[in-house]
Amino acid sequence: MGEVAMSAEATTDSSPSLENCAPLVPTQHRRDGRGGVNEVTLDLKPLNPSSKYVKLNVGGSLHYTTVQTLTKQDTMLKAMFSGRMEVLTDSEGWILIDRSGRHFGTILNYLRDGSVSLPESQRELEEVLCEARYYLIQGLVEDCQLALQQKSEAYDPLCHIPMVTSPKEEQQIISRCSKPVVKLLHNRSNNKYSYTSNSDDNLLKNIELFDKLALRFNGRVLFIKDVLGDEICCWSFYGQGRKIAEVCCTSIVYATEKKQTKVEFPEARIFEETLNILIYETPRVPDKALLEATGGVAGGGGGPLRAGDDEDGREHRVRRIHVRRHIMHDERPHGHQAVFKD
Repeated sequence: MGEVAMSAEATTDSSPSLENCAPLVPTQHRRDGRGGVNEVTLDLKPLNPSSKYVKLNVGGSLHYTTVQTLTKQDTMLKAMFSGRMEVLTDSEGWILIDRSGRHFGTILNYLRDGSVSLPESQRELEEVLCEARYYLIQGLVEDCQLALQQKSEAYDPLCHIPMVTSPKEEQQIISRCSKPVVKLLHNRSNNKYSYTSNSDDNLLKNIELFDKLALRFNGRVLFIKDVLGDEICCWSFYGQGRKIAEVCCTSIVYATEKKQTKVEFPEARIFEETLNILIYETPRVPDKALLEATGGVAGGGGGPLRAGDDEDGREHRVRRIHVRRHIMHDERPHGHQAVFKD
């Protein structure tokens, strides 16, 4: 079917509810083979009440239905096809409605059955709602409004945690994120020494704490994981695109003439740094645990810069907390075994 463009005119119907939304037009423009536009005058005539079937052209979308379906409910379509209004038809007998036909099938199905399966997409739901309002189908309007309300009140339980694949990607994630960022680097294989007896357990505890914090502060803080770095277990905290603090959980110890890697689990320190990073949240959201930890003032002494503060000087200062980051030497005489417990 050729490309169709339509121009609207007001109808002569006296009903105020239909006066401003009449979908019929008296002219039709068709493109000719030479790229020009020919104007064709269409006839306005009353619909024959005895006609059982109706051919509809809704914005170029063709539909074939019955008068019974169109007049089943008290809508604008009933007023159009009950013989009380004049309708616009083309030379082939198609009744023209100057409206998008994308969701007109949904409109017809609702008129047939009194209910219809609504689309999942919020955008399409809003489009169906707009059409239902145009055709004055109150029941479909209420169904769409209810579905949109349920979508707005639904809670998304998904917690997305990106996995860093390269240093460049990590920089892009942190620099583009408007929220504070907490990164856990855990790489058990990156160790040339053996582990102490409790190191594996403490490494798992760090990972479990990361998961719990990610769930608790989901939506407010971006949590990312890294398994490519040089450290075995290290937490990093970022605000406004720059590193604010770091908690390294590994240290090297000597025992029985060999080096061992020790992994700590500084739970309180990690939780404290996670609360501190919330002061870089925009917009600021009060947090009960943060208020308790700072004596009722969110952010404490590490809050946003005040007037007169040296922002450039503060930008490169990073709190680095190394948990027992030292070497323990065995100074006992040779032959005497030293025992170090975690």
